[in-house]
Amino acid sequence: MPHRTPDTAAGRKDLREIPLHAVDGPGDLLRLEPARLAALLAAAERRYPRAGIALADHLSRRWLERSANPYLAEIGQVAAALGRPGAHFLNMSYEWACTCSVGPTADGRASRLTRVLDWPFEGLGAELVAARQRGPAGEWINITWPGFSGSIQGLAPGRFAAAFNQAPLRRRSPSKAVDWACDRYGLWRSRALPPAHLLRRVFDEARDFAAAKAMLAETPLALPAIFSLAGCGPDEQAVIERLEDHAVVHQGPQVAANHWNAAEMPRARARGTVSDRRAAVMRDQAAAAGPDLAWLQPPVLNPTTRLALYAEPAGGRLVAQGFEAGCFEAGGFEAAGPDRAVAATTVTEIAC
Repeated sequence: MPHRTPDTAAGRKDLREIPLHAVDGPGDLLRLEPARLAALLAAAERRYPRAGIALADHLSRRWLERSANPYLAEIGQVAAALGRPGAHFLNMSYEWACTCSVGPTADGRASRLTRVLDWPFEGLGAELVAARQRGPAGEWINITWPGFSGSIQGLAPGRFAAAFNQAPLRRRSPSKAVDWACDRYGLWRSRALPPAHLLRRVFDEARDFAAAKAMLAETPLALPAIFSLAGCGPDEQAVIERLEDHAVVHQGPQVAANHWNAAEMPRARARGTVSDRRAAVMRDQAAAAGPDLAWLQPPVLNPTTRLALYAEPAGGRLVAQGFEAGCFEAGGFEAAGPDRAVAATTVTEIAC
């Protein structure tokens, strides 16, 4: 699997590479990248009170135990290695905004996925890792962080690329706080897989685009989510809008942000900022979607952007770049976008 720095904006020589590791599970990444995990935990403790992290960690662990989560033992290994609360909580945190698109490649011969993740959490751009994992269906690349057991975006060469966005918050009352509490109560009662664990299972087990689409549409979920999926063929694209037990599948070239596109979905509050505008800009840039990330334009690129990714399953091509909201003087990172979005790391292009 060649691993090189492309001569593009995504692979500028002045940026640290996102490391690529062959792993059997998150325990391997913890052993290989302990400093990255320590940096992420330090960022979490700056953002959340330690008592809050401890309580959230306890509740997250209880929920994973009650739901007989298949990745509980892996998360437990991470927690044991840490020796302090945080592993279970961080594995259940889904408070980001995202913008994705799926469509044909520039030459029209295959499909591709573009993905941008936004989250005002320090370190997510600087501490990215690429994990080469293997499941029953074959090898795949997980763009992730040390200590995280699931997957929120990745590439299975010769099979598909996929990512998931946080779904909008169902509008049940005039209060956003009440609506959030109602969603969390529903999660507490659920025994299904959270979206990140479903996506990992799909990468491990689905042998092609059709199988991945069926699993993402039919498997019960603990929380609503929006999945973007691109296969190898030029017509293999879908966005799957999911409730816990219901799915709407949008075929063909599509864009997904953090609001519903299907009229039949319940009333909801869009996540992040200007979700509709982000989707419109991503749609306008679809023709330019390529590994040079030239399609990355405001407000898709913004101060909370932490990751941009291009994936092409047929060619096994993956380019990703991490971003942060401020400069790291010690790392010598240079500004690479508007509104203080700063290029933090770059993955050398992975051709599988």
